[in-house]
Amino acid sequence: MDELTTLATVQIGYSSELYKIVDICNKTLKEQNLIFGLALDDKDEEQAIFTIYRS
Repeated sequence: MDELTTLATVQIGYSSELYKIVDICNKTLKEQNLIFGLALDDKDEEQAIFTIYRS
């Protein structure tokens, strides 16, 4: 399995439509070995954590 390297992480206000940005980034930039992730903050569900990885 390929190892992932975290390139950047940012905490932002959660919106139900954020997944659309992550989805289009993953579809568009996968050939550049970039992966985008989105997760809810464990302590504050109104905050999301957006992360960019290189595989």
